[in-house]
Amino acid sequence: MTLDQLNTEIISCRKCPRLVEWREEIARVKRKAYKHEEYWGKPVPGFGDPKARVLVVGLAPGAHGSNRTGRQFTGDASGWFLFPALHRARFANQAEAESRSDGLVLKDIYITASGRCAPPNNKPSPAELNNCQPYLERELEILNPKVIVCLGRIAFERILRIYSARSAVYKFAHGASYRLANGVWVLCSYHPSRQNTSTGKLTAGMFDAIWLAAKQFVDRN
Repeated sequence: MTLDQLNTEIISCRKCPRLVEWREEIARVKRKAYKHEEYWGKPVPGFGDPKARVLVVGLAPGAHGSNRTGRQFTGDASGWFLFPALHRARFANQAEAESRSDGLVLKDIYITASGRCAPPNNKPSPAELNNCQPYLERELEILNPKVIVCLGRIAFERILRIYSARSAVYKFAHGASYRLANGVWVLCSYHPSRQNTSTGKLTAGMFDAIWLAAKQFVDRN
């Protein structure tokens, strides 16, 4: 299976009734600021360099971000913090990410998520994450990344689950890094949500250090 074939399957997924209802309702009702835009309203596939050695795993699409634009971390506050950092680290050709046609190109990095549909209150259930896990597993098989950057605890725990790594040994903390039994490096970061960035829990300097470390781990391989 290719990434294009996998993404076609992801986009057509309707496994989780609660999420299907929510994402489609949001796409119909819309936010006032985007009332003239056509919302994506479907599961959001991964995107980036198909030869990427670095895989970024987030939580799930934002209701008026990725669920509107159809591209991971595009059009919301998390993306406004993420893509400038990727640009500074030379993983992205530009710092802006507002639509699927904005010219953004990623180099040596691919961005995906633990959940593919916008969940109510940004909280997918464990069962919903389990339904999405096979998609993430297939992305890992296709890409075979050297480094996985987990944006948030949920993404980190999902990667540990896939690799059958014991969470008692691997603990989430910003900047923590682990080399799993298969040789892949896992790097932890706080999620670039507005809640984290506006409070100073995650600063630009802290985030830049994550992408510098990702480059160093790739070079080690």
